[in-house]
Order: sequence, then C-alpha cells, then structure tokens
Amino acid sequence: FSFVSAKIHASIDGEVKSILRIVNPVTSGIISAVEIVSEEIEEGIISNNQLDDEKNQQVQQVNQEPHHKQVNQQPHQPPSQINNQTVSQSGSLSGRQSGSQENKYEDYEGKYKEYLKTVEKLEPKEFIEKIKEAGIVGLGGATFPTHVKLSVPKDKIVDTVILNGCECEPYITADHRLMIEYGFEMLIGALIIFKIINPAGLIIAIEDNKEDAAKSLEQKIFALGLQEKFKLVLLPSKYPMGAEKTLIKNILKRKVPVGGLPFDVGVVVQNVATAKAIFDAVILNKPLIERVVTITGDIEHPLNLMVKIGTLLTDMAEYFGKIGDKKYKVIFGGPMTGFTIGNINFPLTKGTGCILLEKVSPRSESNCIRCSRCVSICPMNLEPLMYVNFVKNNKYEDCSSYYIESCIECGSCAYICPASIPIVGYIKTGKAVLSRK
Repeated sequence: FSFVSAKIHASIDGEVKSILRIVNPVTSGIISAVEIVSEEIEEGIISNNQLDDEKNQQVQQVNQEPHHKQVNQQPHQPPSQINNQTVSQSGSLSGRQSGSQENKYEDYEGKYKEYLKTVEKLEPKEFIEKIKEAGIVGLGGATFPTHVKLSVPKDKIVDTVILNGCECEPYITADHRLMIEYGFEMLIGALIIFKIINPAGLIIAIEDNKEDAAKSLEQKIFALGLQEKFKLVLLPSKYPMGAEKTLIKNILKRKVPVGGLPFDVGVVVQNVATAKAIFDAVILNKPLIERVVTITGDIEHPLNLMVKIGTLLTDMAEYFGKIGDKKYKVIFGGPMTGFTIGNINFPLTKGTGCILLEKVSPRSESNCIRCSRCVSICPMNLEPLMYVNFVKNNKYEDCSSYYIESCIECGSCAYICPASIPIVGYIKTGKAVLSRK
C-alpha cells in the first residue's frame, strides 16, 4: 500500500481505506496521509521490504504540522529514572532524578545499544522463561500472563505485533508518561517481543493527543536503529480506541471473530507498560514489583507515581493530600472500567493503572426506559439492555445467545444510561455464572 497526498490520490489505482495521522520519519513532524490499497495487493500489513520498494509505494508529505510553534532541533534528554517520585500533570518531573542532566544523549544511546547486544544473544525460549519467572502480566488491565500470550499456537501465524499506547480512558496518563520517561526501555522490551513472535512488523499505536510521546519515541527508534522493524501510527483520541479488538479493526481493518482471539487474525497486542516490564525482567533480572499509576480526581495534587505492588492507598496519601472514608468514592481503574472499593486500605494490584478519587454524588438505579442509547453506543454492536434483563431473571443461557462473551466491558453503556443502571456489573455477573457452567 501507499501513504500519499490526499490531493493526488485520485491518480493512483486502488481503494482509499483510511486517512491517518502519522509521524514523518524524516522530520519527526506529524503529517496526514491517505492509505490506499491496490486491488492487486491483498489487504493487510505487508513486509518492510515491500514498503521500501519504490515500485510498490509513493510517499508525499501533506498538511505537515510542527509539534510546537518552534520545533526543538536539540536531541531529546535521556529518560528520567523515577523511583517513588512524582510527575506533575504538566509533565515536568518533581523530585530528585537519578542521574546528572549533564550526561550527553549519546552516552544514554550507547548504554541502550549495549542492551540491544544482550537481546541479540538470547533465544526466544530464554525470553519466555525470564518473563514467566518475573511474573509479568498484561498491564493494560486484563493481567493475563504475558508468557502465555506470547506463546503463539503452532497452527497460528502472526504477521503483526501492535504495541498499545492508546490510553483513551478519561483521567489516565500513566502510559503517556511512561512512553516519555521510559521510551528506551519500552522500545527494547518491544524488540524482545518482536524477537519472540518474529512478525513482519511491529506497530506502535498512539493517540493523536500524545504527539509529544510520538515524537520522543520516533527519535529513540532512530537512535536505536529500529526504524526498519517499528512503525508509529497515530489514531483518533476516541474511547474505547485502546480496546484490543477496536485497535486491530482500526489499524489493520481486520475483525476478530466472535469468541476468537487476536491470534485468529494474525495479531498479538501488548501494552506499552508491559513492554517496559519485559525489559526489566530480561535485561535487569527484575520481577514485576512496581508500576506507574495515575492518581487523580477531586484531589489537590493529581499526579503519576511509580508505586510498589501491594502499596496501600493510605500510604500514597502524602503525595496527593489526605482523604476521608466518607468524603470520597475511591475507584481502582479508570472511570469507565474501574471498580469502587469500600476500604481505603486496599492494596495496589498489577492491573491498576489509575486510582480515581471522586466526591460522593449518590445515583440510584431506576427502571430501564428502553431508550436504546446503550445499543447505539456499543462499540461491539451488542444489546446491553438485554443482558440486564436476563441476569435479573436468571436467564444466563440467553446471555450467551446474545454473544455476551464479545462484550469488552468498556463501560460506555453504563455511562450513557439515563436510568443509572450499572450495566457492566450485570454483564460481569452473567459472564461469571456462565464461566462456571
């Protein structure tokens, strides 16, 4: 396929599939491009060699927009090591940095290139074993064991790995900060995933409201010499763009079958924080004992913290201010997919990327008015209102008939419901009952 100017795409044979916002590999600026698929080329991702062949592609910059009013031509500063320190909302690091700011960028580049040599020496089985021993799980929220997810069944062929940097849920900025502060570590972790899966290419998906992270990663990709393997794609900042199936559909135009897995369409999706944890496990022999967490809501100092797994919320209070049991509702996870806890002494888990503290505003559930808003907004084209009815009446088998297993629990239906029905709660109950049968 080709990325070409919208003004000249009519002169090229093929079908316009989508209009994307991507990072220009030459200038690191953000450009708009049209994706055109020729009728002679099968739909999907093609190899980098094909992309590099001048006969198979035409590239022209269009609508080039500078990242800032004045693009800073100076090399990026090395990633700051955050160890129980805070990152303010504006993105500046508050707290001590472990390393002198006077160190040259090239020194950091050289250090990470040494890590690349370590990666080249190891075999995929060794990577898998280290990841398993370190207790790495998916840090996007699902917490599925990563060593299992990276063990592709022999009857499946994976041609694309997607590194998910789409942090589309409101309030959460943990992955955004991680991509900026730990860009080199994340990219080397992504390379380890690449070595295990051996796909045709790896796509780093970032939302278009994170251009600073995209530009930073693009510079680091070139510094490590990974531009032939890794590609950056900017996607619209829309919820739930970060959901696995939604991501695959928007980037590759492939639809995961009902009850299927990304394996079935030749894709593996991993979170950017998981990639960084893989780096820690393989290169530093460090197990998954900490993660970046966004602490936000109706508090004085919203921030991101690198927090040890198992830390109590009360132990983090010194960073964002005191809280009271009755004054706040505490949500572990985002506002759409998180769950309310009744005790502020609840510990941080591996899958918690956000802690949201909201002032209590009681909402009582009322009867469904059949407005069908939940049906209209569902990204999986399901009928959420039916699951509520089935669960209330213990008709769990009917839930399966309406493809309840296809629900990604994004929370859009519950958010938009005028009757304040906790639809996702009913769906989770239905799934839990069916899983035991």
